[in-house]
Amino acid sequence: MSLLVLLGMIATPPAALAGRPGGDPAFGGPRGELEASAGFRAKRPGKRYSVTVPIGKPKPSVALPRIEGPADTRLPLVVIDAGHGGHDPGAISPHGGEREKDITLALARAIRADLLASGRVRVALTRSDDRFLVLEERYGIARRLKADLFISVHADAAENRQARGASIYTLSEVASDREAARLATRENKANIINGIDLGAHSGDVSAILLDLTQRETMNVASEFARLLQREASDEIEFRTTAHRFASFIVLKAPDTPSVLFETGFLSNKEDSEFLVSSAGQRKVARGVRDAVQIHFARRIAGTGR
Repeated sequence: MSLLVLLGMIATPPAALAGRPGGDPAFGGPRGELEASAGFRAKRPGKRYSVTVPIGKPKPSVALPRIEGPADTRLPLVVIDAGHGGHDPGAISPHGGEREKDITLALARAIRADLLASGRVRVALTRSDDRFLVLEERYGIARRLKADLFISVHADAAENRQARGASIYTLSEVASDREAARLATRENKANIINGIDLGAHSGDVSAILLDLTQRETMNVASEFARLLQREASDEIEFRTTAHRFASFIVLKAPDTPSVLFETGFLSNKEDSEFLVSSAGQRKVARGVRDAVQIHFARRIAGTGR
């Protein structure tokens, strides 16, 4: 039963409904008149009856963040995405109660600081405070800014508290393993509140994902993922199989090389302590900075290797 019909049942006396031609005492009959506008009112029995329900206005596109760094648009632009935020805390450490959304924001800020200090790239954060963004808005920001690289920062969790180490995910509609598929499913649910998908995208977007341009984008992302593991290995402990593949919504920009960086397991005591500490966050930032610098140096040189 629709909301409008239900409101009509509550607001209208059964006798008034029964007295109308074709009226049904239970449901108001086929001739009950319902209108949608900006309020609620019910008229006396025998008069024209209407229910008005506020439906609100469409929200505008999320505001673009500020681009920081040298005022030279020829320099590459890196967009750093701090995973989760707002009502969505992400994973929570069973050891100290630290929330993924807070750790990812601290890591994003540390990465931004190191990248800006290099003077070789421009940087923007999808969020610089504790706010919620649907997944499509996150990579949408990178696309609207025409970013050259998109890095979504996360921290994992597992039932096995011995599991530890960082991993880097790139897009594939076929997951590399069952664990990758599980993680993608969990992360993609960040868009869903009370059963409503806040980020459902149109068929046009789905069609774009099949475009040949995304194949090159995915290849560049995979190259960066391997480079990130190599350059950050001295600073961060990685899993044995660190580069993985899964269908993360946040990686589905067809024209922006994108990776999801799982920096460790909050469910593991050692990883959690590392990610919470300032020293650990600086190490993550240095690893990302070195990989980014080499990545763009290679792109400029045209080797791609």
